[in-house]
Amino acid sequence: MFSLGWSNQTFITEFILLGFGNLPELQTPLFLLFLVIYIITMAENILTLVLVVTNRHLHTPMYFFLGNLSCLETSYTSTVLPRMLASLLTGDRTISYSGCITQMYFFVFMLTAECFLLLVMSYDRYLAICNPLHYAALMRSWVCIQLVSGSWIMAFFTSTLITLLMARLTFCGPNNIDHFFCDFAPMLKLSCSDTSLIELVNLLLCFAIILPTFLLTLICYVCIIATILRIPSTTERHKAFSTCSSHLIVVASFYGSIIISYMIPTAVLTPLLNPLIYSLRNKEVKKLFRLLHTGTLVTSG
Repeated sequence: MFSLGWSNQTFITEFILLGFGNLPELQTPLFLLFLVIYIITMAENILTLVLVVTNRHLHTPMYFFLGNLSCLETSYTSTVLPRMLASLLTGDRTISYSGCITQMYFFVFMLTAECFLLLVMSYDRYLAICNPLHYAALMRSWVCIQLVSGSWIMAFFTSTLITLLMARLTFCGPNNIDHFFCDFAPMLKLSCSDTSLIELVNLLLCFAIILPTFLLTLICYVCIIATILRIPSTTERHKAFSTCSSHLIVVASFYGSIIISYMIPTAVLTPLLNPLIYSLRNKEVKKLFRLLHTGTLVTSG
């Protein structure tokens, strides 16, 4: 922190991430644990992305969206974990003001983008199961690109707005963030200026983005489940449900993590679990992994 010579006001130039508290005896085990999580998460998502890009059998809307989700979660994890690992390794939990604002910007960006991307993926499954005859016509390549581009653009504008409003706030101390990364709410608690505007904007964005995307995703799955239950054949019902069950689990884990975001480090767990969920429940991906393991996978352009 530094003080202005002409006043008694002190402004924060760095924050301290309290993280998991003062537990020196757990620093090394926690570092090793999160290092393994980071490596596995990056490997899972990068491998998924490579498979989707390089194999022509996966050049479908569902895998195009899955590839974007893997790309998003690779960035998601890299926004939080490297700084946490550095803190656990060195014991230095300080982060500069600009570094904290930057980390918050990318975290809000990824969070918002995932809300929209999961909605797009649920809409894709809705069309595939509830309107299969028109699926190919409705979910063309340019439509998929527009849907994904819209998700990224909305995330950009949302995170930019929140970050600009946060940058206008004054932080006079204390500078201890009760979290392991620079999240919006813990930072807001430390401001010594009027936060009513940013709190109002944040509330409006929650009602305009998180709530509608969740409700629309939920509606899609209500329609999907209702359609599946009307299928007379047990085999066909099971086949239809298997095509969307992995995404439903991911949606539940994502929105569940938002609800309990201050109880467990969900920013770490969600990107780790999502590729496992998709891989373990998807026949095409499992087949490709087996082929890759035996060395018989031929890359197609």
